[in-house]
Amino acid sequence: MSNELIETIRSNGIIGAGGAGFPAHVKFSAKAENIIINCAECEPLLRVDQQLIILFADEIIETLELIMKQVEAKKAFIGIKEKHKEAIDLLKEKLKEHQNIEVFPLEDFYPAGDEQNLVNEVTGRIVPEAGIPLKVGCIVSNVETVLNLSNALKGRPVTHTYLTIAGNVPKPVTLRLPVGISVREVLTLAGVHDVSNIQVIDGGPVMGKIVSDIDSPITKTTKGLVVLPKDHSLIQKKSMTPEMAIHQSKAACLQCRMCTDLCPRYLLGHNLQPHLMMRKSNYDKGNNTEGAEMAALCCECGICELYACPASLSPRLINIKYKQKLMENKIKYVPLKNDYTVLPSKEYRKIPVKRLIGKLGLKEFDVESQLEEINYEPKKVRIPLKQHIGSPCIPVVQVGQMVNLGDLLGEIPENALGARIHASIDGIVTEVSNFIEIERI
Repeated sequence: MSNELIETIRSNGIIGAGGAGFPAHVKFSAKAENIIINCAECEPLLRVDQQLIILFADEIIETLELIMKQVEAKKAFIGIKEKHKEAIDLLKEKLKEHQNIEVFPLEDFYPAGDEQNLVNEVTGRIVPEAGIPLKVGCIVSNVETVLNLSNALKGRPVTHTYLTIAGNVPKPVTLRLPVGISVREVLTLAGVHDVSNIQVIDGGPVMGKIVSDIDSPITKTTKGLVVLPKDHSLIQKKSMTPEMAIHQSKAACLQCRMCTDLCPRYLLGHNLQPHLMMRKSNYDKGNNTEGAEMAALCCECGICELYACPASLSPRLINIKYKQKLMENKIKYVPLKNDYTVLPSKEYRKIPVKRLIGKLGLKEFDVESQLEEINYEPKKVRIPLKQHIGSPCIPVVQVGQMVNLGDLLGEIPENALGARIHASIDGIVTEVSNFIEIERI
């Protein structure tokens, strides 16, 4: 069963659905004491995870049992915000016969869904600097990833993704949509037809990035699209470049260290101090990597720039600038210690999501978005060869070839980290480049 399950994951193109898209067949090939299902969804306005738990609780629990056997886990936890009482009550009822799976209610704070924070909240353990949860006997997986495995066991590869369309839209909604349709098409399903005065954030409003081309395709990791007016303060903030951040820091950084005091990694005992990176950038413009190694520990959660800094500066962008330089120079962070202690102030420095929503100017958009089951059949899809951490797929189809929903389009390169891609509609292949275009006939 062990090799069979891993092969099912690999052959059906399952990746981490809630983050950077790490290939799941590699993650679940490891052994761990605990499995933690991440259903925290700490980003404001997104609604997918708690809705999937309610709709597919039986499938998720059944598949989680298989994953536990695969990784030899003794215990599994489903981390979900305590405010989602309907989902928690449902899970507790269904888990009465599953003594090795436990619901773990989380406070409504940001970033509760960050995997290192989640591991600490659930187990009390601290993932070491530059480490992964496996270092402390844990594997963390998004709830949709588990659901995708449930579908794969029924012969259905990953061809669709669930995502919330939120913000300044006539109809906030969560939908299951084919991978490869354009952002523009998704917006029309939420009632947005005039895109002349809006910007779209791919992901949550805090960590998400501005979509530069609304005709670009959604991928397996697209969990949300947040629509805001072009002149919204959050859009202005996200339009800032690292160079602009450095200029602002030189002019206005007071070294108050609020960015450090509220940094989730610092509060876990890690040696990340954004105020020191700000100080460094004021003198070397982000070009000298000496003493910048701690920037590699930044998870880019955005607390420093969107919540902590009283001058609205951007330590996150400056950390990113140094991280890029470190990568270019092949400099890796070397942990300074082996034992870590959570700062006593951590419990009092969690960012309440409601307060974060107010700070971001999103209160008017914090509304329910129901999950609607629709059968959307696009005329065309463009499926990227790279939707995951690792190497792009190698195309296995040619222009002019007929394909059906679920057919293999791209294979993992030999001896490389990657994930397969599959057709999300029936049709004919019309282009093969860095994506595979399929037109419905």
